[in-house]
Amino acid sequence: MKPPPDSDAAFMGRALTLARRGLGRVEPNPMVGCVIVRHGRIIAEGWHRRFGGPHAEVEALRACHENPRGATAYVTLEPCCYFGKTPPCTDALLAAGIRRVVAAAKDPNPRVAGRGLRILRKAGVEVRLGVLESEAVALNAPFFKLLKTGRPWVILKWGQSLDGRIATRSGDSKWITDAAMRSHAHRVRGRLDAIIVGVGTVLTDDPLLTCRVGPVLRTATRVMLDSRLRTPPSAQVVRTAGRVSTWIFCGGSAPARRRSRLEKAGCRVTPVRSKRGGLSLPAVLDALGQAAMTNVLVEGGGKLLGEFVDQRLADEFHVYVAPRLIGGAKACGALSARGPQRVSESLSLRFIERPRAIGDGWFFRAAPLHAAAAERKRAAAEYRNL
Repeated sequence: MKPPPDSDAAFMGRALTLARRGLGRVEPNPMVGCVIVRHGRIIAEGWHRRFGGPHAEVEALRACHENPRGATAYVTLEPCCYFGKTPPCTDALLAAGIRRVVAAAKDPNPRVAGRGLRILRKAGVEVRLGVLESEAVALNAPFFKLLKTGRPWVILKWGQSLDGRIATRSGDSKWITDAAMRSHAHRVRGRLDAIIVGVGTVLTDDPLLTCRVGPVLRTATRVMLDSRLRTPPSAQVVRTAGRVSTWIFCGGSAPARRRSRLEKAGCRVTPVRSKRGGLSLPAVLDALGQAAMTNVLVEGGGKLLGEFVDQRLADEFHVYVAPRLIGGAKACGALSARGPQRVSESLSLRFIERPRAIGDGWFFRAAPLHAAAAERKRAAAEYRNL
């Protein structure tokens, strides 16, 4: 959507473009961009580049090649006002003599939540809030969700045949999608906090669950849901647990001997409550949220993907469709949990970017209908160039 024809919106649009450069580098912090303008001219730009590093406002002030006193700062999120890993951005803006601050959205962090703007106003700085607010909130939807609910943003991902199968009746799935689609999926992995699979996937495919293509902006924690701790010590995820963070969730009655063996191999093992014969997915997401994980990718198998859909726990869907037919009544479907009885009970989706060709197949990105409008505003910049 094009910004309204006023200069504040135009400069904020540029700040949002800068903010997106932090994707995969700043989490669990939000992506933030800042533009400093004087007499209608941009004199400096900055964005939050990495977790623990200077915030966007400080980056922009450091980039100024002329005195910013009296200038306007456009920032996509309310400036912070407390000492954390870095000093307060409100202090930096005041020290630089910034006369006006335009913020897209309030920071939902309880330590800020409007305090930063009040501090600036009290010091005599003119403040405008809400310019391109919906775009700014959508850009950092995972950050807002984590602070609001304590849970990460959940992306369900699978590759399927044209007739919706993710494996043959024998369980063979290598490879339904082509190399180009798998490469794209790997690049998505390299921007997330965790990759979640069920124990069935571990036993059947023995996956490594790492990003092996393109730039690795984050090394995702491998998360296995294994109520009885059936994951064998010979599994690749266990043998590499000393190098890549590996977290296994199990039931409270899982054998202690198996738990000890996996922990000695370097795995983190956490019991969670069980529900209907399986692990409580909300409890798993709560634990991941407590670990400050912002974005997680659920890769399967079909039963686990189906449970996330049935329980309405997914925020986004990535589906790769290959031009092949598998067929067979016993072939594995993408969503093989209980499912609804009526079409009216099914989950309605909207595409949040246009379906596009990758390799010989197609990539579809969608979100639940109630969230799709906001999601469409952040879709283009995140994954389209992968």
